[in-house]
Amino acid sequence: MTETIQRWSMDALGRENLRLTEVPLPQPGPGEVRVRVNAVALNYRDKMVIEGNMPISRSFPFTPASDMAGVVDSTGEGVTRFKSGARVISSFFPEWIDGKPKADARHLPYRTLGGYFQGMLAEYVIMNENWLVAAPETLDDAEASTLPCAGLTAWFALVERGNLRAGQSVLVQGTGGVAIFALQIAKAHGAHVFVTSGSDEKLAQAKKLGAYQGVNRLKGDWAEAILTLTDDRGIDHIIETVGGENLKHSLRAVAVHGRISVIGVLAGNEISLSASELLLKSPVVQGIGVGHRRALEDLVRAVDVNGLKPVIEHRYHFNELERALEHLDRGAFGKIVLTRE
Repeated sequence: MTETIQRWSMDALGRENLRLTEVPLPQPGPGEVRVRVNAVALNYRDKMVIEGNMPISRSFPFTPASDMAGVVDSTGEGVTRFKSGARVISSFFPEWIDGKPKADARHLPYRTLGGYFQGMLAEYVIMNENWLVAAPETLDDAEASTLPCAGLTAWFALVERGNLRAGQSVLVQGTGGVAIFALQIAKAHGAHVFVTSGSDEKLAQAKKLGAYQGVNRLKGDWAEAILTLTDDRGIDHIIETVGGENLKHSLRAVAVHGRISVIGVLAGNEISLSASELLLKSPVVQGIGVGHRRALEDLVRAVDVNGLKPVIEHRYHFNELERALEHLDRGAFGKIVLTRE
């Protein structure tokens, strides 16, 4: 009798098409490993992929989600990077090892797990050995599963591309997964962190994590409030998670020769900015699309050295995907994770 495993799968776009199915236990081929998935962290991007709100190619039946942590339980011929029993995490862009992604100006680089490639919402997955990174020794599997997308996005923006230094100011917009990681990473580098949110309760939680000041964006002009709090100096590095019209406010709030990392598009894909403000302030405006494997390995080392603990608002069981997605709809402080236990 063939062994089977459970896997979340969909034959068409839409949350109503998600099904928990049984499939044969996959076997690794040359250069591949089989991973027992112990935890899967959800991102807002996963919700967009499931609901068909991202213009990406995918094949059906499709398994969503990009971020997992687990244990290698079987290896194929020629595997040298990992042995059975190794704790591992996935890499969001599995083919992007370092440097620039392999793409050109016409064909954009977006070959990701849980998108172009099948996702991680399965009891076991087959992965090329180069698509994996050793998990942090100081985190459990649920915590480790939050690093590949949200953690790496914040790290890539602030450290890999942002050259963050002690004493600089960082503005984090919101309190979702990327934002909370950005707060923690910035604090670990000795930065002063400002947070905007529409919730006083979440601002209070952010201050407990080390935020210097919080601004409720629903109670007035948040950019003006930031300028007042910084004596008109502005912010050295803004983590822009909203997009759309909000980017205009970020440009007002950024310091001269500061930096804005554009990460989210919650308020829309289209953006426009004041040319005079852009020219005279001369900030770096950088788009951040997660990051490569080498930067994820750097993040893992930093997590172990600094004792950074990802913030998980709730852990759901593997079969509670719908409840987890509903929580994602409401918004979480930090991350939401599905576990096998």
